[in-house]
This record gives sequence, C-alpha cells and structure tokens, in this order.
Amino acid sequence: MTDSFSKHLTTEFPIHEARLFNDADAALLYIQKIYNDSLVTIKDAFSQAVDGHADTINITSGCYPYVGFRVENKDLCHDPSFSYGAVTEPGHYGGTLTHPDHFHAYYREQIQLILERHKVPVVVGRSLWPIPLPFAVEHSPSDLETGQLCQVKNVFVLPDLSRIDDNGPNCTAPSTYIRPISLFTGERVDFSLHRLKHYTGTDVQHFQKFILLTNYQRYIDAFIDFSRAELKKEGTEYTDFVGPGSLSFTKENPDEEHCSKNTHLPQMPAYHLKRADGQGITFINIGVGPSNAKTITDHLAVLRPHCWLMLGHCAGLRSTQNLGDYVLAHGYVREDHVLDQDLPLWIPVPALAEIQVALQTAILNVTHESSEEVKSHMRTGTVLTTDNRNWELQSREFYERFRQSRAIAVDMESATITANGFRFRVPYGTLLCVSDKPIHGEIKLQGIANTFYRQRVRQHLEIGLETVRLLREGGAEQLHSRKLRGFDEPPFR
Repeated sequence: MTDSFSKHLTTEFPIHEARLFNDADAALLYIQKIYNDSLVTIKDAFSQAVDGHADTINITSGCYPYVGFRVENKDLCHDPSFSYGAVTEPGHYGGTLTHPDHFHAYYREQIQLILERHKVPVVVGRSLWPIPLPFAVEHSPSDLETGQLCQVKNVFVLPDLSRIDDNGPNCTAPSTYIRPISLFTGERVDFSLHRLKHYTGTDVQHFQKFILLTNYQRYIDAFIDFSRAELKKEGTEYTDFVGPGSLSFTKENPDEEHCSKNTHLPQMPAYHLKRADGQGITFINIGVGPSNAKTITDHLAVLRPHCWLMLGHCAGLRSTQNLGDYVLAHGYVREDHVLDQDLPLWIPVPALAEIQVALQTAILNVTHESSEEVKSHMRTGTVLTTDNRNWELQSREFYERFRQSRAIAVDMESATITANGFRFRVPYGTLLCVSDKPIHGEIKLQGIANTFYRQRVRQHLEIGLETVRLLREGGAEQLHSRKLRGFDEPPFR
C-alpha cells in the first residue's frame, strides 16, 4: 500500500498505519499485531513508571486496533433473511476491537460476512483511542505507593466512564459520520471482562457460548455432578470443567478435583463445562433479585453468547398448579424497575420461537411424556417479575396486577434477564419451577422444600441441558433472530 493511499484512508477513518484487506484471516493477523504491540508498549512504560522514570515515557501508540469499511449504494446487500453481517444504508462503518485472541472466531465470522456480502475490503489500523492501563497490565495501580500512583495518573490513560456507555444497545447514540460496526467499543468490552472476573471468580477464556442462569446453588451442585459424570463418558464432546478459584477437573482425570466445590465463592460464581470449540455450557448462580440479573447480563452481553436461559424458582399463582410444576414464560410483566431507563416499559419484549420450541421439546425428551401428559404439570404464560422481595406481605395490592396481566407465576429475575437479552440482541428464554403458592396458603416450609429440591432440581437441570443440546444441533446462526434487530443495526452480531 502506498503512503498516499494510506493517508487517504486515514482521512476517512480515525486510524494510523491503515491497511486494506480482502481476507478475514489476514485482517485478523494485523488486528492481533496492533493489539499485542499496544500491550507491549503500555507494559514497558508501566515498568518504567514503577522504576521512577515516568518523565521519559511516551505511549502514544498504545491504542486499540480499529476495523472499518465503506459501502456505496451499489455495494448494498438487500437479502431480507440476514439478521446480521450486512448493512442496509451506504456510508462509513467502524469501531475499536479488543482481545482478538479471545474473540478470534467471532471477529473472523463478522469480518468474513462483510467481505462476502458487500464485496468491499475492510480497513484495519491503529485507532486514536488509548487502551486504559488497568485493561493492559495485570498489576493494579492501587497496589502502588502514593508517589508512584501519582506518576501513573499523570502519564497513563485510566478508564473514563464518559467513554463507556450503552447508547449503542439502547438505540440512543447520536448520529455520527462513522456508524458503529458493533454494539460495543473495545473499552466497553474490556470494562465488562474485568467485571465478569470480579463477579464470577473465573477468567474470561473459560466462558462458553451457551449460558444458563439460576438463583439456587443446588442447581450448581447438580451441574458439577453432571459435569464430572459427562467427562467420564467415552467419546464425550466436553474437554474439562472449571469453577471459581482452582475448582477444576478434566476428561483425563474427572475424579481428581483440584479444590473443594465449597470454596469461598464470589458474588455470582460461574461454572464452565467446556468444549474445544467454545460451544459448551457456562452456568452462573446469579443470586436473588433483578439488580443481580441486570448486573451479570450487562457484562455477559459483550461475550456475544448464542443464548442465555433462566432456570429458577417461582411462586405459582393458579390454584391448579402444584409444587414442582413448570412454567414456560412467553410474556412478562416488568416490575423489576432496573431497566426502565434503558428499555422503556412501552417496548414489547417478544418470546423467541426458536427458544420456546427447544424448551418444550426438551421437556418432552427428558420426562418421556406425551404432550397431553406434560400439560398437566407445565403451563405456558406470563410471569410477573418484581423487585419486592416480600411481595407476599402486600399480596392484596398485587392481586389486581395478577388478574389484569393473566400472570401465572411471580419471580424476581426472569423479566430482567429477558429484557436485557432483547436490549443486547442475545437470544433468551425462561423455564421456572413452582416452589411455593403463597396466595393459596402453600408456603415453602423446610420439610416440603427439601422434598421438592430432591425431586425436581435434577430434572429441571436436565431439561436446561437438553435445551442447549437441541439449540446447538440446530445451528447457532438460527438463534440470532431478526426479532432482535432493528432497521439500522451495526453489522456485527
């Protein structure tokens, strides 16, 4: 590429060292080089600062890699079947990337689709956006002495919350000359990767593409037992299992546990049954309440999972429901309040047919019952999600909402998880289990609860795992429904 042409690209895109590519693999190699060079620059400068040589530091090249492309009217692709990987308006598109090692398969797919569908090259270069110090070095600046910390603040870029927002996913971003290529900037992704490790106690490289969420640790204990048994099977598709701290076991040594599963747990511990292709299962105990549900899905979204499914407990609202019955949610009353500003209540959140069918099929496969038999202990309907942990104490005030919404169950997480899936374009679904019926006088007493847990937790988990199997075999590309995409979306999924 000539210097004059490189300068021409630099005037169109906010980048240095620009190169054009018609090959996704070659583009990724250059993205990786830019990212690695930036990390080396920042780490070397940090070492100099710690040694007291801050006055000699120059880190102007420690920036995120950038990828972009330009399409004209003649380059547009109007195939209505595409839910991502194409744009419908001419113009410039671009954005910063991070961790190309971890997101290699994802980035490659997105870039390849643009090359194939628009027949235009992508431009890759070093952006003007510096990588903040905490996202480039392992040692925290807070571990430094006071004098060293002052030097660091004067020399290095630290995370700036004014640059980390969700205007893209919320569809509230102002119009710009260069339209975003994805929902998240590199800095927003880095922010969430650090939060995920903090909240879940596991490194980002362990997270898999299919995510299960629960609000009870008993499900996690059952998942650990299932994972060990799965790794013992001849020809298993899974390679190893990883949990918080040093909890792990492998296909070669499934009985050799590196630490107790009762280790000190983080706020929302994550457990990963891994496959070599990353299409395994991550299971997270998110605890109770919509705040936790929003927190974890805010950060899981940057991983671009194929789906997340809620397997939790709920209060049944119908006299014909029994403890242990299943509730397959197809609608939600959103009284969680944590997403009201990000996703206004007037926005409908649809059920996704691909997920609903897989959940129903999984129930039939696991219970070995007919459709008519399953109807006796599984209902499809509306779930009301509340942020009031003791809503039972105000049940009379809730009765009117129950009647008007035709709700069949109450919980504290499902609508939040679903709404955030819609907001972040991540496929979602909910299968709950009735653990009590407060308005009918059936309260979760200890003895009854223990019997319920023994009978239902394992089967409920098996249904969730079977759902993942069905979705994986059906092809991940079928999951990313056009229902989740607007008319003016970034091309990256």
